[in-house]
Amino acid sequence: MKTLVTGAAGFVGSHLSELLLAKGLEVIGVDSFCANYDVRFKRGNLEALEKQRGFSLIERDLNELDLDDLLKEVDYVFHLAARAGVRDSWNTLFDGYVDANIRATQRLCEAARDKGVKRFVYASSSSVYGETQQLPMSESHPTRPVSPYGVTKLSGEALCLLYRINYGLPVIALRFFTVFGPRQRPDMAFHRFIRAGLDEQPVAVFGNGTQTRDFTFVADIVEACSLAMDYGGESSVFNVGGGTRIALNTALDIISGILPKGLDVRYEDHAKGDVTHTYADISLAREELGYEPKTTVEEGLALEAEWLRAAYKRLVGD
Repeated sequence: MKTLVTGAAGFVGSHLSELLLAKGLEVIGVDSFCANYDVRFKRGNLEALEKQRGFSLIERDLNELDLDDLLKEVDYVFHLAARAGVRDSWNTLFDGYVDANIRATQRLCEAARDKGVKRFVYASSSSVYGETQQLPMSESHPTRPVSPYGVTKLSGEALCLLYRINYGLPVIALRFFTVFGPRQRPDMAFHRFIRAGLDEQPVAVFGNGTQTRDFTFVADIVEACSLAMDYGGESSVFNVGGGTRIALNTALDIISGILPKGLDVRYEDHAKGDVTHTYADISLAREELGYEPKTTVEEGLALEAEWLRAAYKRLVGD
């Protein structure tokens, strides 16, 4: 069986590619290596993959590739490529989000619609829900994103589901909730916090830290992707969360306890587009996919800190 993983050099995509190879599947990875963060980390994400049989990489933008040719013999598509990040999605940078998150998704759906693909898994986001006090969030919860990023992820999800309805493309959209763990992007909160703590620098936190999140370890996320590949039911949208929610201040306390000299936390103004709370109702994923998160926030943060120490020494030289 042959699989296509878009965004294969990214945080989640590299982990998923490794899992698929371990399951005996061939993996074609596509990644544009866009410079939204230090590409040395993206290259580092591929170190183990490029040593394995069954993995090949195409270094191109999805909007430039001949997708009809690419998908001719592909059995499963995992569409993880996206321009990520809430805070960078405003102003003129929005054009890049439209190209990466909407236009590329439509092109991939169009190419896949008549190729006999067995499953098309789209990586959606909890950002599609927006601001709410109704917790936990179920898949039937209203979708009212409060950031341009959230709007583009909801648009990509809607496009995928339109191809499911009109062309029978076997789409499943997985709404990821705040993914963390080894290989997390440098712009993401836990990466920034741990790095600042290791460097004995102040940690900038947007808001007062009482906001809560459903943090999900990356191995649980990619397991959900694998389960979706084999799903034979009728549901098309699933929340994928960690099963609990905690305050950001609690996560900061955990990180502080992991690091040799703790954290020097400095609170700043709330960032536009950040929601107050997220919490996934994962009962549908439990019942229909057999999904069950296994890694706690404490365990996952310890693993991320261990990876981050080694990654900076190996990839950046400090």
